[in-house]
Amino acid sequence: METSMCLALASIAIGTYLLRLVPYIWMKRSLAKRQSENAVGSMPTWLTILGPTMIAAMFGTSLVPSQADALSWFASGIGLLVTYGVWTRTRSMGMPILCGVVAFGVSTLFLPI
Repeated sequence: METSMCLALASIAIGTYLLRLVPYIWMKRSLAKRQSENAVGSMPTWLTILGPTMIAAMFGTSLVPSQADALSWFASGIGLLVTYGVWTRTRSMGMPILCGVVAFGVSTLFLPI
């Protein structure tokens, strides 16, 4: 693998890790401080919004295929429809994403347009 690719993957991994670690550490310290002061600890609003906003951002970038050909758009549409269909039945996060990714991969591999 090229050095630039390794650096890009490492920076993405570190950034993703820090996006999860920093709010956790901050909230842990904040709750511990409030507990020592006998105050009621509550989660700040911005922290509850952070997760859904990151998911929405990743979802938005996932809708546009990397190549602008008919197969990529078709596979993205199939993946989106399968993801939505499974989500309406399960109302969970894991299974719809897994099924959508599998549907995208299968349509990319086995449906050459």
